[in-house]
Amino acid sequence: MSSDEMLAKKDDFFGHNVVRDPYPKLAERAAQCPVHPGTFSTFFDMVGAEDILFPDAEQISVLSFDGVEAGFKDQEHFSSCWYEASLGKMIGRTIIEMDPPEHGRHRQLIQGALTKREMHRWEEEFVRAIVDTTIDTFIESGTADLVDDFALHYPLKVIAAACGLPQEDVSSFYRWAAILTNVSISAEEREEASAEFGEYLAAAVTDRRANPRSDLVTHLVQAEFRDGAGRQALNDDEVIAFLRLLLPAAAQTTYRTLCNLLFGLLSHPEQLEALREDHSLIEQAIEEGLRWQPPLMSFGRTTVADAEIEGVAVPAGTLVNLVVGIANRDPQRWENPDVFDIYREPQGHLAFGSGAHVCLGIHFARMELRVAMEQVLTRLADLRFADGIEPVHITGLGQRSPAHLPVMFTPSNRIGTAS
Repeated sequence: MSSDEMLAKKDDFFGHNVVRDPYPKLAERAAQCPVHPGTFSTFFDMVGAEDILFPDAEQISVLSFDGVEAGFKDQEHFSSCWYEASLGKMIGRTIIEMDPPEHGRHRQLIQGALTKREMHRWEEEFVRAIVDTTIDTFIESGTADLVDDFALHYPLKVIAAACGLPQEDVSSFYRWAAILTNVSISAEEREEASAEFGEYLAAAVTDRRANPRSDLVTHLVQAEFRDGAGRQALNDDEVIAFLRLLLPAAAQTTYRTLCNLLFGLLSHPEQLEALREDHSLIEQAIEEGLRWQPPLMSFGRTTVADAEIEGVAVPAGTLVNLVVGIANRDPQRWENPDVFDIYREPQGHLAFGSGAHVCLGIHFARMELRVAMEQVLTRLADLRFADGIEPVHITGLGQRSPAHLPVMFTPSNRIGTAS
């Protein structure tokens, strides 16, 4: 099965072109009570990843901002071990499923690779060039599909460059990512992809230990600190597991976030034009896009001690679905929350999570999105939806993004060609 076919299969599983807009129903449920029994997928008569992974478990869905934020921040009662079932066997043990103190050790070792300073270096050395090279493939035609021609490919090209991996291997990354993160695919297929991906990454890790470079893999194999227990460092299995997590994340969440933001702007031409005239608005537009249409609808936690969320008792053993999509539209926090508005008063959202487990790649994602928008706005003059197309929508339940973004713009020259 090709990379495109595998990605399409994953999109089908997560409700693309099945659930167009889940927010009215979720808002209705949230208005009734901030915490509901069952999984949010069952609200739509669908079977989600959480239903497949835990078919017999007691589950709840948390829909309010305060409730979801509490679930993220209260590590004493709500454990990230929820992710062991979905990722542990296929990806390896990674920071996403760890609790303190193990989580703190790994975060300290990894976070130095993804600092703002390092992101500035990546931006200058290769990120902007990758954006421009990708735009060059279609800029002379005056038309493009900003999903297939741009957003789908750009993030993985960036992470490949950051890791010092060959660009010609990016198509394999797509295939591995789509298989590893789709629990509807057979365990045998996922285990085969995991082993294949792990073998590929192991060769890179072995090489960097012997021949260090100024790349992400080298940083991970060299990272260390000392504490009361002595020298702390990542072994090869830990580095491989983190990379096996990072590449699929880059393949999925960043591209969907970029597509959702582009859709919001194309659907509101006056806001798109405002960004074109004033690039200082880009960062707040990114945050509004993340709030309005986060790429992932929900995160999971396992209740490890009797707890309470929004006044509702949550017994130990209960699995908790933190539905960030509707929490980011809580009317107690945002006025007219269903409206895409880049001028909205800034307030923290939950698209990156919250608390100790806030997304480790937050600076990376924001930089990628900002640079992409800067170059799109600078180089694609008079950008707009293509004429005569069928209406475009963001769809999906577990993961959300438009399938296509057909656009028109004023044709221009590739970088380095004569005007």
